[in-house]
Amino acid sequence: MPLHVEVAGDGPPVVLLHGLTASHRYVVMGSRHLERSGHRVLTYDARGHGASDPAPDPQAYRYEDLADDLVATMGEHGMHRAVLVGASMGAHTAVRVALRRPELVAGLVVVTPAFLPGHEADEDSLAGWDRLAAGLRAGGADGFVEAYDFDRVPEGWRDTVRKVMQQRLSVHEHPDAVADAIGVVPRSAPFDSLNDLAAIDVPSVVVGDHDDADPGHPLETARIYAEALRDAELVVEDEGKSPIAWQGGQLSRVIADLVARTDAV
Repeated sequence: MPLHVEVAGDGPPVVLLHGLTASHRYVVMGSRHLERSGHRVLTYDARGHGASDPAPDPQAYRYEDLADDLVATMGEHGMHRAVLVGASMGAHTAVRVALRRPELVAGLVVVTPAFLPGHEADEDSLAGWDRLAAGLRAGGADGFVEAYDFDRVPEGWRDTVRKVMQQRLSVHEHPDAVADAIGVVPRSAPFDSLNDLAAIDVPSVVVGDHDDADPGHPLETARIYAEALRDAELVVEDEGKSPIAWQGGQLSRVIADLVARTDAV
């Protein structure tokens, strides 16, 4: 199952992992700061997303599948110990690998985590994801946007959220595979308990967003991760500003600062 992978730059290795329904373009938003400041950056489209092939089975989008892809991709490109940077689904995938294969992980940047153990069984949340999957199957990016609940987004942010959503949904070569992923990922658990996070003993940063701009990734969840990880700091944008997760250059500087504290080679 070929994945679309891009590698650029030289220096300490950094792996970028995008979120559900996104692609490799939506981690540092096209910023080249990391490559230009002396880092080797690997990024790829998760299975079924962007230009990557669909999973061999429509149910094979669980976190164990995504983590296996990450480990395999790092091995194929000679990254034996790297800083993992993940947004949402990518963050949870990175955490899973940090727990299961700690020798591969020099540091973590956990961007807008959303998973809390036990919540993958929340019926209202899963029904919302299922509506989005059905909208995508029926009407592509437009159908997905139409199925999204914009009532929970403050009016001042709705046009921005709608535009970004439309852009990132339009790049997928296999939208039905993305719909499959939408049906599986929210029902999967990357780890069993928040107590597990204390076993991750590498420098970490958790990047949170204020809830008015990004209600799907609650700031409180980011705070919980930062408290649960052994060596982590929480970084959040100033009140009323655009989220750091949406500002590729700013996020890249957060990543570079974290890399400097690690033994990534």
